[in-house]
Amino acid sequence: MMSKRTIIGLIVGSAIIAIGIYSLISDIGFQTVDVNETFGVGESTSYQIRANSGATQTMTISGEKFDLKLSSPGDGLQLPNTSYTDETTLNWIHLEDGVTMIKLQNTGSTDLQVDASLNVTVDPILFTYHLVVITAGVVIIGFSMGFTLRKPKGF
Repeated sequence: MMSKRTIIGLIVGSAIIAIGIYSLISDIGFQTVDVNETFGVGESTSYQIRANSGATQTMTISGEKFDLKLSSPGDGLQLPNTSYTDETTLNWIHLEDGVTMIKLQNTGSTDLQVDASLNVTVDPILFTYHLVVITAGVVIIGFSMGFTLRKPKGF
């Protein structure tokens, strides 16, 4: 017969393992990130878009005046630091795995609006994080099963 602590440990450990497995599976492939940000006068920002080859990216930037610099991995889209007015739409495809770097500077007298739909890959370190969560669930189940075999002093 299992004790109450063992049953609780099995339930909690199983829930943690299920969450870890779900997160691991959901991070496979491209993740679509929708960006809708506004930057005030004189503000600047940068984006680092990590994606595999074949990922399509779309970005619309609108404002009175702004500077834009974009560098895509490999022989992809390369834009030197250039000034733009009103609105610019960028569409590009990653030709190689890597990180696209975008730097924006609002140089106008109105707000700068950035609308983007980005297909990104998840940071590889998160794979290890999900494995650690799954391992924690297994450890909890292991400790809880110890209460079934023998009760340590003080419990």
